[in-house]
Amino acid sequence: MPDTDAPLTVGVVKETRPGERRVALVPKLVERLTKRGLQVVVEPGAGLRAQLADELYEEAGAHLGEARSSDIVLTVTPPAPADIERLKAGTVLIGFLNPLSNVDGVAAMKKAGIRAFAVESIPRISRAQAMDALSSQANVAGYRAVLLAAQRLPKFFPMLTTAAGTVPPAKALILGVGVAGLQALATAKRLGAQATGYDVRPEVAEQVRSVGAQWLDLGIEAAGEGGYARELTDEERAEQQRRLTEAITGFDVVITTALVPGRPAPKLVTAEAVRGMRPGSVIVDMAGETGGNCELTEPGQDTVAHDVTICSPLNLPAEMPVHASELYARNLTELIELIVDSEGRLALDFSDEIVAGACVAGADEEVN
Repeated sequence: MPDTDAPLTVGVVKETRPGERRVALVPKLVERLTKRGLQVVVEPGAGLRAQLADELYEEAGAHLGEARSSDIVLTVTPPAPADIERLKAGTVLIGFLNPLSNVDGVAAMKKAGIRAFAVESIPRISRAQAMDALSSQANVAGYRAVLLAAQRLPKFFPMLTTAAGTVPPAKALILGVGVAGLQALATAKRLGAQATGYDVRPEVAEQVRSVGAQWLDLGIEAAGEGGYARELTDEERAEQQRRLTEAITGFDVVITTALVPGRPAPKLVTAEAVRGMRPGSVIVDMAGETGGNCELTEPGQDTVAHDVTICSPLNLPAEMPVHASELYARNLTELIELIVDSEGRLALDFSDEIVAGACVAGADEEVN
């Protein structure tokens, strides 16, 4: 544990995952932490890919140095095994740690005596909304997915009335109406497309309509716990695919966002559905990291099948690092303020459902 007379240090590491451009803390939030008695240490170059120069952090009151030796270490992506070894025992690690799939990484954190808090494990309750990094990054991803679809589609999104005639609007279907899906619907609508949403949770129909989109009712419901969909039975999945296959062929753009925590992404767009789509249509599969929602998806690749472009970006928020980093940094700052008392001392209260829910390693360690 840190010296009780020395201020707690908060380290901001430079991300090493290929393509990752976000940073876990932005300069405008450094002062908020220093006012709480914390000292912020930023690894040189940590914010450069998010357009944040080292000088901006220094002007905000941070120091440049070895961030991984800090008492609290902030990250965007799970640390590599070599980076875990660089953390001292008792370190509080906060970030996207992928605990359901990154089993070996979490085990290594436990072995190293790290207290690890996975932001994706924060309970989705009203008191934790400001800490909900899944939602903040999903908003970015949903927005970016629509821009990608509009770029790839060889048609206008909006209806245009010109001297040469009227161009009808593109038809966009969003499959999976969580935070990313709602943002995608709203963005597609703002760009002028005829937007339609579908989800197996019927309670989201009103949310779809609230952003001016239409609701696709296939008559299949699968509401689960925590705001997620439950996994469909084999019979439900077969019927869902049959009905979706028929519906999908009428859309120019299909954006898929459906995820089931800890499981492969459900296959919603069949090869048959792709064959039935009009030439030039576009699919943006946002579930590529867990296998994809489309049968023909190649994660991380843009492919063309049956004259349909299938895009499977793996990290859309990283494509908008400025605002994605700002939102994420606010989420982490809120969590830090929950686990650090008003005098700047670590105060981990595992009777708090947010603290207990987010902790994936080190909860059984003695807290001084």
